[in-house]
Amino acid sequence: MKPLAIPFHAGPALLATVLTAASLLATAPAEAHRSFLVPSSTVLSGPGQWVTIDAARGNDLFQFNHNAMPVEGLVILTPSGERVAPARLERFRYRSVLDVELKEAGTWRIAVIDEGLRATWEQDGKPKRWTGSRADFAQAVPAGAARLAVSDIQSRVEAFVTAGQPTPIAPTGRGLEVEYQPHPNDLVAGEATTLRFLVDGKPAPKLAVKVVPGGARYRDTVGEIDLQTDADGRTRVTWPSAGLYWLQAAIRSDRAEAPATRRSVSYVATVEVLPD
Repeated sequence: MKPLAIPFHAGPALLATVLTAASLLATAPAEAHRSFLVPSSTVLSGPGQWVTIDAARGNDLFQFNHNAMPVEGLVILTPSGERVAPARLERFRYRSVLDVELKEAGTWRIAVIDEGLRATWEQDGKPKRWTGSRADFAQAVPAGAARLAVSDIQSRVEAFVTAGQPTPIAPTGRGLEVEYQPHPNDLVAGEATTLRFLVDGKPAPKLAVKVVPGGARYRDTVGEIDLQTDADGRTRVTWPSAGLYWLQAAIRSDRAEAPATRRSVSYVATVEVLPD
């Protein structure tokens, strides 16, 4: 599906109420499988090098044991903000794999974005289901359909790769995003990072956030860290050890742009924490 601009019309007080209720979604039991991107490297000495990125859904974090992530919504942004295509992209049974040549110095943002509408209804007594873009909705879904339910869906799964010195990452102002302080390619074990969550460019207060270290299949416990954002959308995490981490948050709301009556927004990121 092509990316869509999806406004979130709510005042600060109402938004805080919606997010408080919606944060229960993120504290629900984890799904059997999670989506993630895994770069072959997150920090390289400079431009002119390559990175390979795996996109998958795994029963264990960063393990390729469920299926390949669809990458129709792949967006690769250069440090200067230009959108580029991967040099190579293949989809296998358990993972999609893409090669990116880092021709420009700075931080590259690689994301798989899913945006559009999902509708269910009844026709001649039988359930019907459709997923597609807002522009195609009127032609795909019958007017006045029985038991019609329409959801506005927007998800972002991303990772960051820096060639040389890190450069700022500007929010797009669409969907759920995170501002990192320090930079997501400058995280160190034992140090704290401030995460500021934004929904459509505005602070996301009282939002439940999960931070999960990789390698859970080799531990007795998952080791997840549960956080909550403050009134300005900020929370802090101190990284217990080096390694790959998975960040996740999600919002569900009954306020959505017609024809949708519900909205679901989610964010997932893979970050690498380096040894002290």
